[in-house]
Amino acid sequence: MTAPAEADGLVGPDDPMPVEWVNRDSKSPILLLCEHAGQAIPTRLNGLGLPDGAIDLHIGWDIGAERLAVAIAEKLNAPLILQRYSRLVLDCNRPLSSESSIPEVSDTVVVPGNQLLEDEQRHLRAHLIFDPLNDAIEEGFAHAPRRAAFSIHTFTRQLQNSPERKWDAGILCRNDLSTAQTILRCISRADPTLAVAINKPYQIEEDGDWFIPHHAEPRGVHHSLIEVCNDQLSTDAQVETWANMLAEAFQAVLEENS
Repeated sequence: MTAPAEADGLVGPDDPMPVEWVNRDSKSPILLLCEHAGQAIPTRLNGLGLPDGAIDLHIGWDIGAERLAVAIAEKLNAPLILQRYSRLVLDCNRPLSSESSIPEVSDTVVVPGNQLLEDEQRHLRAHLIFDPLNDAIEEGFAHAPRRAAFSIHTFTRQLQNSPERKWDAGILCRNDLSTAQTILRCISRADPTLAVAINKPYQIEEDGDWFIPHHAEPRGVHHSLIEVCNDQLSTDAQVETWANMLAEAFQAVLEENS
């Protein structure tokens, strides 16, 4: 499916729709989200002026996150919302007011197409990408009673000019520590050799996150944002292993709170 060519003069007929569903009609008590699944750039933005290959790096998307999220959704028969545009066009896990919503520089890489944008240009990107994803999240919660919601992300082992991150995965939370603890316990039991921690390598912040503060927390559902290091998802076998561990952990969250 492609976006209509006339959509605000930004997207063309060959550009993807911003949102893709897996198991859209599922009435599972679990809702899944993957905000950084895609790396598309509207054709009319001319690749944002990025150097060759930059869009394939961790700055352009969450490497391996879509494969992991889809595998979990299939195991749980749970609805999954995938966002198709690169986080460099607009980061859908940031409030629109955040400076990092449309980054001018990402991990030392300058994004020429994001420099000195006018408000109208920002509004067009929000209308194309952010609004449809936000609407899909609202639909996902409205379609059936959801008891839990999880956002699937990946991170890179080392940023430029930064120390190597020792964690294989992080379970992010702010007001729902018990859910994060359950997930951490399940992963550690499945593979004690993994380095997994709560609120590493990031933390949930009001001005730096969207789904947890603005959707999951207000609804009172069990939730976490899952961060898996992308070097843990390099092969099909690794994806399968992590999907099994996380699917079982999400089920455990429901069982412990039944």
